[in-house]
Amino acid sequence: METKKLNVLMIDDHPSMIEGYKSILSFNDLDCEINVTPAYNCESAYYLITENQNLSAYDVVFIDLSLPAFPEQKIYSGHDLARLVRSYMPTTKIIILTSHIEAFLLYKIHREIEPEGFLVKSDFSAQELLTAFNQIMLGEKYKSRTVHQNINELMANEFLLDEYYQQIITLLAQGIKTKNMPEHINITLSAIDKRKAHIKEFFNIEKGSDEDIIKEAKKRGLI
Repeated sequence: METKKLNVLMIDDHPSMIEGYKSILSFNDLDCEINVTPAYNCESAYYLITENQNLSAYDVVFIDLSLPAFPEQKIYSGHDLARLVRSYMPTTKIIILTSHIEAFLLYKIHREIEPEGFLVKSDFSAQELLTAFNQIMLGEKYKSRTVHQNINELMANEFLLDEYYQQIITLLAQGIKTKNMPEHINITLSAIDKRKAHIKEFFNIEKGSDEDIIKEAKKRGLI
């Protein structure tokens, strides 16, 4: 009986990580031969995704979020590549592997991409990656511990799911002053001030400064 082949695209700017993933997946329980195509930046991944005429060329795509950008095609991260995969290869399973643990970013990717697998690199062992891969190929979804915890915590505090609250906290962390925020967010300064007051109330720092908001948001793993 012929061994089934799985075509896997692995996108990571560290070749050693790709070699490690390949080695781990060779121990899969699916009786499959894994055929891996590597990509080390957004540019090479872009062409592998968009120039392939076969809509199911890859059964699975592993994507790291932090990658050298491809500005010519407005592809700046693994998040942008995941959108491309969803567009060009709708039946392909996406597994996000990332070092990022910020709840806002994790939730945004969870909501927009709905990856079949979503793992924070510091969470998993070789065995967990193998377990995740086996489950995903059998039609299940898999989130590692930090992804699960951070997304659930954010969803439990519903007002923080509002894009404007997330943008205000993120802009503060980037050093943008409140008076300049209407240049970045499509709401009025008074609406921004009201939301900031709500954020302070939620963080129990009603008399706190912008720095206190940033400190508390970092402590809670939001940014």
